[in-house]
Amino acid sequence: MEAMGLAYLGAGIGAGLVVIGAGLGISGIGRAALEAMGRQPEAASTLRTTMIIAAALIEGVAFFAAVICLLILILK
Repeated sequence: MEAMGLAYLGAGIGAGLVVIGAGLGISGIGRAALEAMGRQPEAASTLRTTMIIAAALIEGVAFFAAVICLLILILK
């Protein structure tokens, strides 16, 4: 297999892993926040804010990883 073909394959697999990891991370945060809101409804606004901040951080890391995959693809 050519080097360019391996670069395409690696970038595709890497981007797929990034999407799966971000989806699992955000779903875990959402599940935990909803459980906590169900147990303590008066803390819902604080939990919601914390959940949104954590989800944004995960999205930032996922975006960074996707950009790295694309740079590997372009620079190869």
